[in-house]
Amino acid sequence: MTKKKKTVGKTDADVILIGAGIMSATLGVLLKELEPNLSIEIYERLDIAAAESSDAWNNAGTGHSAFCELNYTPEKKDGTVEIKKAIQIAEHFEVSKQFWAYLIEKGLISNPENFIRKIPHMSFVWGKKNVDYLKKRYEALHECNLFADMQYTEDAELVKQWAPLIMDGRKKNEQIAATKMDLGTDVNFGSLTRDMFNHLKEHQNVSLHFNHEIRDLKKNKDGNWIIKVKDLETKEKRKRVAKFVFIGAGGGSLPLLEKSDIPEGKGFGGFPVSGQWLKCTNEDIIKQHHAKVYGKAAVGAPPMSVPHLDTRMINGKQALLFGPYAGFSTKFLKNGSFLDLPKSIKFNNIRPMLSAGLQNLDLTKYLIEQVRQSPEDRLAALKEYLPTAQLKDWELEYAGQRVQVIKKDEKKGGILEFGTEVVSAGDGSIAALLGASPGASTAVSIMIELLGRCFKDDLATDEWQAKMKEMIPTFGKELAKDAELCKETRERTSRVLEIEKV
Repeated sequence: MTKKKKTVGKTDADVILIGAGIMSATLGVLLKELEPNLSIEIYERLDIAAAESSDAWNNAGTGHSAFCELNYTPEKKDGTVEIKKAIQIAEHFEVSKQFWAYLIEKGLISNPENFIRKIPHMSFVWGKKNVDYLKKRYEALHECNLFADMQYTEDAELVKQWAPLIMDGRKKNEQIAATKMDLGTDVNFGSLTRDMFNHLKEHQNVSLHFNHEIRDLKKNKDGNWIIKVKDLETKEKRKRVAKFVFIGAGGGSLPLLEKSDIPEGKGFGGFPVSGQWLKCTNEDIIKQHHAKVYGKAAVGAPPMSVPHLDTRMINGKQALLFGPYAGFSTKFLKNGSFLDLPKSIKFNNIRPMLSAGLQNLDLTKYLIEQVRQSPEDRLAALKEYLPTAQLKDWELEYAGQRVQVIKKDEKKGGILEFGTEVVSAGDGSIAALLGASPGASTAVSIMIELLGRCFKDDLATDEWQAKMKEMIPTFGKELAKDAELCKETRERTSRVLEIEKV
């Protein structure tokens, strides 16, 4: 690392990572590959890595690539479909796959089938208005290299070949449409995260501490960060000093960002949304569905609530989920406290949070309706995608918590964001990641953005640039604008990650 931070006092570590999820794992591996001599300490409040948002049951696991998620391609007032965000997400997922392929090729992790499988991605809609929208979406996306292999149909028989369960029992005169991308994947981010941490633990100057909670953090006069840590098993408290701190604690990031007291973190708030799945318990039904089928979200629903009938591979076993059904809890983490939301309200974020709340009354109404749902209500929603569904074949599974970002806005006072937000200090000595979808799938690109902010001088060196291009061969290039490079890259990563053979 360069001396850009000009820190002088004694430190315990070059880098401290807070939270043992996909973001910290990705940043830790990137930094160790770029600068092998870095000392890193990782602290996790729970007793296992990836137990919150990165866990397979708590994460959508789609390998978000914008192939099927309709919320990434909104229809504008003039009737056209905006595809800019979809292209960006698809590009970022290709970056993630390249990095994972590098880890496999170098032997840093093994057995790609443990975390990535080939699963077609489909969008499915009904009704003339939605069919017209999906066709316009297809026509807009199909012009881009990243979506050139997308198929579109309004033929019920073809849709039945793609995903028979969604057509069984459906009215024959119902107008339907679907798109399909065979390149789609299912990613178990919990497994991937634990694989990366197992690799990091092999280094002598890396330590991973479970059952440790960060109680406070503040910047020292010498530019370093003092972290107060509590061992939840022994109750021992101690201080650790680091040159750089990353707060990647999912829903727990906002309270820690507030404790850091950096000016850049002022005015941020959080709105927690919980999730639930219906999990199929009938093996015969599970075996009949082999796709991720996404539809349109209800009016007022948050993006994480886009309904989907989802084939998953969890711990080597095929599963079938439907949902997610949204709910509300004042917890910021699945294993958090009901006081998380009240405690996060500060003088500097009251106005943004109130303003965002007033502007999103439809979301509040939607969440209240979701919380009040009966098992029969949830079954009715499932029947829209699986007409022959019976309640006896499904059980409710609780998913994770998401904290949507609320940020200051000069005109509106505060706005509710549904993406991810990297917040970093001006001197690059600390950074936090806030927000939710599509975080895990685009983790590598998000962490590269963080490197550009917090390790700007290092990233500009010939050594780091060369290493970045070794890890991500298309680094600095856009696959969306280079059809041949896009094709070559996908063929290589699919081969290395053994996606095609699954």
